[in-house]
Amino acid sequence: MKIAELKNVCKTYPAFKLNNVSFSLESGKITGFIGRNGAGKTTVIKSMLNLVHTDSGEICYFGKPLSGNETEIKQRIGYSTGTVSWYPRKTIRQIIDTAKRFYKNWDEDACRKYMQLFALDENKKPMELSEGMKVKCNLLIALSHGAEVLILDEPTSGLDPFSRDELMELFTTLKENGVTILFSTHITSDLERCADNIVYISHGEIKAECAKTDFIKNFGKEDETLEEIFLRLERKMRS
Repeated sequence: MKIAELKNVCKTYPAFKLNNVSFSLESGKITGFIGRNGAGKTTVIKSMLNLVHTDSGEICYFGKPLSGNETEIKQRIGYSTGTVSWYPRKTIRQIIDTAKRFYKNWDEDACRKYMQLFALDENKKPMELSEGMKVKCNLLIALSHGAEVLILDEPTSGLDPFSRDELMELFTTLKENGVTILFSTHITSDLERCADNIVYISHGEIKAECAKTDFIKNFGKEDETLEEIFLRLERKMRS
């Protein structure tokens, strides 16, 4: 079942354009979103959150258009990015206490569980955290209100290999519990481990949308990794 869908989404900037971007997210699946810097990944994700106002096209969740249903839909989705800007002198606990007011289904038990899993000290301030710990703080909030869809823009940025491994296991568990995940990353080895589907964007256009196995079969050569396939495709696009 399609739990989220983009139909012919366009957005024009002076030096860049999203051109008729269309793809969907399957319920309970992890979709890897790949493309080089400047390809349009973050613009697409911001459009999916209505942080960027598109010129045309439609974005739907749960069979409802985002336009006109934004408040209801955002209660059911979570967002995390690898770049986090919190109030630097507020404690994590103060930030959480502010964030949870926006969610009807905030789960304090889940919050405590992820706090322990991520080894976060709620009395620390963002200015005292590493970049990786800031990412974990952002994920904590995204995961603590029972989100049915997680939209993750470079969520493992700044994390050490052990922390990334923990997150991959967490994402797999969430998927098994029915959560749908869109996972944008440059670390394609993470997608090789956990992704079910791949969406590939280049120069503002979707070049592929399929199961990961089909992507490797259709675009790969013998024994190529996902990263090697992606690099070869990008070189071909430039030539």
